[in-house]
Amino acid sequence: MSLTLLPAVDVRDGKAVRLRQGESGSETDYGSPLDAARTWVEAGAQWIHLVDLDAAFGTGDNRAQLREIVHELGDRVNIEMSGGVRDDASLEAALEAGAARVNIGTAALENPDWTADVIRRHGDRVAVGLDVRGHTLAARGWVKEGGDLFETMAFLDSVGCSRYVVTDVSRDGMMSGPNLDLLREVAERTDAKVTASGGIARLDDLRAIRELESIGVDSAILGKSLYARAFTLEEALEVAR
Repeated sequence: MSLTLLPAVDVRDGKAVRLRQGESGSETDYGSPLDAARTWVEAGAQWIHLVDLDAAFGTGDNRAQLREIVHELGDRVNIEMSGGVRDDASLEAALEAGAARVNIGTAALENPDWTADVIRRHGDRVAVGLDVRGHTLAARGWVKEGGDLFETMAFLDSVGCSRYVVTDVSRDGMMSGPNLDLLREVAERTDAKVTASGGIARLDDLRAIRELESIGVDSAILGKSLYARAFTLEEALEVAR
């Protein structure tokens, strides 16, 4: 088995950016989202994690830019789309744009019945993002509390959720290492697959996440580490294999 790596392209105001701890206003600008995505595909990425930050924060959307990326690169890479998917219209827009998988965040906390229906209809094309401070979930672009992590997971497991994207908000964009204890806790409580997100800073962090493969942590999102050139995607893919 190998760890699947998903380089992230977070889009705000039409530009590729990275945030610190998910805070609006903490953006570092990295230019064209399409150029960023193209770079990761040319380096060997099989998945891209594409995030519409404006949709997540409720400050607009970048659907045109995201659609352009999927249109140009969707036949060469799988795209997981995230950010502001909270109703049928936004979900269908992401799927029709060509997303291989859609990550639902806030809606899973605020509209569980809709989320359960979506999981039943679309199966493993839907993942649920669990953005966490301690054991408390964060919603609405991480600016609101969203309930207890394990109570939410119990419900989502009961309706057949097949994947969680687990982010320790305090570590996201901080290059402080992943929260391995949190990843282990989540993976041991569910049969769903787990994607690790937040804090990855060194190749050794990927080696540590690989140690959790046997309990279901099968993938990791790479953001700041790649943009800050802590290592190359080629180096990360070699470790992941």
